[in-house]
Amino acid sequence: MKDKMNKISLIVPCYNEEQNIVPFYTAIIETFNGLKDADFELMFVNDGSKDKTLERIEELNTKDKRVKCVSFARNFGKEAALFAGIRNVTGDCTVILDADLQHPPFVIKEMYGKWKEGFEVVEGIKTDRGKESLFHKLFTKIFYGLISRAVGMDMKNSSDYKLLDKKVIAELTKLKERNTFFRALSFWVGFKKTTVYYEVAERQNGVSKWSTKSLIKYAINNVLCFSYAPLHIITFVGILFIIIAIGVVIDAIISYFKGNAAGGFPTLVILLLVGFGAVLISLGIIGVYIAQIYDEVKGRPQYIIGKKIE
Repeated sequence: MKDKMNKISLIVPCYNEEQNIVPFYTAIIETFNGLKDADFELMFVNDGSKDKTLERIEELNTKDKRVKCVSFARNFGKEAALFAGIRNVTGDCTVILDADLQHPPFVIKEMYGKWKEGFEVVEGIKTDRGKESLFHKLFTKIFYGLISRAVGMDMKNSSDYKLLDKKVIAELTKLKERNTFFRALSFWVGFKKTTVYYEVAERQNGVSKWSTKSLIKYAINNVLCFSYAPLHIITFVGILFIIIAIGVVIDAIISYFKGNAAGGFPTLVILLLVGFGAVLISLGIIGVYIAQIYDEVKGRPQYIIGKKIE
């Protein structure tokens, strides 16, 4: 499809990954030694790391100018890091992957081959989830099942490891929202898609930055920022309680005409408590949507760049 030397941009979000920077770079070099018609641009995004991640990247930059970096003024999160990378790469296509080598770099060769066949989005799909706890795997399965139904896209096997054509990157850079969900947005933009499969490698150094608490927070934020499903659930709950209330009224009327005192005081208390709880939850969900609107209206940047290495 393309005879010229192509440039593949690599976006690599980093947070406290000083031990993995050099091994990751070495793996990238080994991968591209096997690609005769492509070179790379390695765009690290330092997400406010507190260790020597930035220093390791600067050391690589002095030896290899293909290594670049956007460094945040503080920690803004992975979503911000991904979009900072997207807005700063210049390649013919772009691969997003993690620095911890759990996304095996050699899969880039297969992704690149699919791109040369004409595919514009090459999705990396895990054949397994590696050494994760049973709870973590169950929670992940439930989350992606819910988000797939909520956004109307099959995201059960989605990951951040993927290749995007420069046309896709151009469309993603046009998006103006501050609260983003990269995996869903890369589906939403469309384009010609295919998949490749990979096994999750073991993390070689350091520890995962994703605790169960952070995953739950990430899941809730992404469902709320990309779907109206929680609002529909609120409507359904409201209708359900109206039906229950009508049933209670009918029962009271029947009891009255039969000459019986309307009983069920404990049941009524339970219904009131459950209903009150449902109202508070509903107000909380609506409040989160309003807070997100407030964030967008204020127009603050998604991230602040403290330093750029080119």
